[in-house]
Amino acid sequence: MQISKEEVMHIAKLASLNISESEIENYRKNLEEILEFAKTVDSVDTENIGETVGTNENYNVFRKDEVIDYNDKEGLLKNAPSQDEGMFRIPKVIN
Repeated sequence: MQISKEEVMHIAKLASLNISESEIENYRKNLEEILEFAKTVDSVDTENIGETVGTNENYNVFRKDEVIDYNDKEGLLKNAPSQDEGMFRIPKVIN
């Protein structure tokens, strides 16, 4: 599907985009590619395909929350980018 320069400018105005004269051709080509892809997707036969909401039947699957004692404090602190008095040191996040 061909897109004109005027159509690109109209779409840009609707989207509140300020595009330069040099960008128009790039946008025009991109819009044409998008419309061609949409035409391809639209041509797929979905007549015998049922509705799907997700990829599987699982719903709200959570792991059980368990407290585990971890005794290798030094091993944990090896992952700290910075530490102070045996604790993770992080940047201040609240003023």
